[in-house]
Amino acid sequence: MTDAAAKPGAPGIPNPPSKSLGAWLLDLLIWGGVAALLIYSFGPLELVRVSKLFSNNEHTQNFARELLQPDFENWKLFVTKMWETVQIALWGTFIAVFAAVPMGLAAARNIAPIWVVTPVRWLMNMLRSIPDLVIGLLFVVAVGLGSPAGVLAIALNTAGVLAKLFSEAVESIDKGPVEGVRATGASKLHEIVWGVIPQVAPLWTSFALYRFESNSRSATVLGLIGAGGIGQVLFDNMNAFNFRAVSAIVIIVIVAVTLIDMLSQAMRRRLL
Repeated sequence: MTDAAAKPGAPGIPNPPSKSLGAWLLDLLIWGGVAALLIYSFGPLELVRVSKLFSNNEHTQNFARELLQPDFENWKLFVTKMWETVQIALWGTFIAVFAAVPMGLAAARNIAPIWVVTPVRWLMNMLRSIPDLVIGLLFVVAVGLGSPAGVLAIALNTAGVLAKLFSEAVESIDKGPVEGVRATGASKLHEIVWGVIPQVAPLWTSFALYRFESNSRSATVLGLIGAGGIGQVLFDNMNAFNFRAVSAIVIIVIVAVTLIDMLSQAMRRRLL
């Protein structure tokens, strides 16, 4: 093939996609607006103070020095509390999956009527938009301090996130298997069980594993409000300015999250 024949527009060679003037103007408006917002917010956010990180600040140097000398004297307590945090994340994710499955199906536009989809999506948005700490505080008041509040807080927030992901996965399925099941005279429930679930089950499982990883970190933060786990120990040591113990706790959290990530990756690979 000659160079002339290989040029766009030659026989057999499609022309590259081109944008209209209106599309270019819309892109310019969107990205220009983002750039303008970044420039505008630089002053109100006082981002110029970030330069203090690199100044000769004695307090920063002392803080960094103690963080680089972790104290593992109470490592058994830290590991025990980290294990409790992992269990909180596991149970919270487990409950969330069972709540997200029916919501995800009910929020999918290709299998549910609009009068069902709309309120379910409103519920999903509400669950996702309320911060974990706020939900956690509500459950701390309701059921008291400890792990149950953390489990319930993670379950509600995660249910909203997973339901959104599950519904999007359902909306992108191949219609062929569903129509094949329908052709046999099966009911709507059988269409979902035999035509929809087999297609989305691997993706749903992958989403749930990702959220479990994220919840392992979220459960740490929830401990700051008394919802169980290592967060409470971390908060106590921060208030006591025991930054060497704080450093040890952070290291244990990093190791635990890394191990969870490795396990999650291995499980996802088996789904492919």
